[in-house]
Amino acid sequence: MNILVCISSVPDTTSKINFTNNNQSFDNNGVTFIINPYDEFCLTKAIFIKEKSGATITVLNVGESANDAILRKALAIGADKAIRINQAPENSKVVSECIVNYCLNNEFDLIFCGRESIDYNGGQVPGFLAAKLKLPFINSCIGLDITDNTLSLKREIDGGHELCECSCPAVIAGQKGLVEEKDLRIPSMRGIMTARTKPLEVINIEIAQEKNIKIIEYNKPTERSECKMIEEDNIDQLVELLSNEAKVI
Repeated sequence: MNILVCISSVPDTTSKINFTNNNQSFDNNGVTFIINPYDEFCLTKAIFIKEKSGATITVLNVGESANDAILRKALAIGADKAIRINQAPENSKVVSECIVNYCLNNEFDLIFCGRESIDYNGGQVPGFLAAKLKLPFINSCIGLDITDNTLSLKREIDGGHELCECSCPAVIAGQKGLVEEKDLRIPSMRGIMTARTKPLEVINIEIAQEKNIKIIEYNKPTERSECKMIEEDNIDQLVELLSNEAKVI
């Protein structure tokens, strides 16, 4: 089985986020980048499939040279080879067009993507891929079993779960539940050393940059006010604050 796992580079959730260019651009200075957590669930599931049934895992990222570090980490976790399409990920359409271009020249039985990236939360790339490649698409996937060429899937829906089946090839947008958080793989020293010898290929693809969506401005959430401490027996003050300041009663 040939598996493609699309991974993106996102800021660590502990990083302080700032903007530049009149709040129209993200400021990378001082920010630590990691593999998008939703993508990491997909990568771990691909490794489980490889260990159980045998598979070749390719990880793919659309981005610039700074993203090589997350690709090396993916190789250290267990991927067999890495591809970086040397293109600035301006928007979801550009990213998906780059991946589609690569997939049209390379056949895969399964294409994994995280449900969304935790920076922009667009959630558009997996659907774009499936539509362009004319493949079955399973979103918000939290369970996957493979029998021969048939995929048995479990996906999260409002108020419950949905069970479905499709055949390979398919595009799967995964999330927490596809594997458990405790099962996520951490690179071992042996994996880190082996990753240095695994191939990381850089591909240049010319994609038309359609500026059909323009970023006007980013805004940070309003800072929370200072926490007020109230004596445990001062019920009247608590009621007053909840009513007049918090306005929840």
